[in-house]
Amino acid sequence: MPRRRCVWRFLQSLLGPTGPADRGDRGEEHAVAWLVRERRFALVTCNWRNPRDRREEIDLVARDGTILVFVEVKTRAPGALVPGYYAVDARKRRVLRRAIRAYLKQLREKPLTFRFDIVEVVLPAGGEVPAEILHFENVALFPKHFRGGR
Repeated sequence: MPRRRCVWRFLQSLLGPTGPADRGDRGEEHAVAWLVRERRFALVTCNWRNPRDRREEIDLVARDGTILVFVEVKTRAPGALVPGYYAVDARKRRVLRRAIRAYLKQLREKPLTFRFDIVEVVLPAGGEVPAEILHFENVALFPKHFRGGR
């Protein structure tokens, strides 16, 4: 079900404005569209929540070739005091580590490689100019020799 919702939001973003959507949802729509169009990612799911702890959420899960990519999307206004990359603080990283472990644990076939990316989306005021996308690949999240529950 989450994949259908994600694909639907992606298709709506290609067709034009989706109405009065929340800023975070619009940022995720821009991130999905950009990752698929520019980086050729294959979307697996979005807004995945751990069934055991609904507070643990992964914004996007995608494939970059054979690599499974977990993506945290941070939406910002122009001139925001804290850039999206730095908004993923130690507390948020702990939550993401738990969520990613839970996601990997529930997979029948474990990926050989996975990584964590942050996508910062700067939404312009008024929406006349396109959103600015900053993609930070392979952000350190796990210890060096973490195996992902294999």
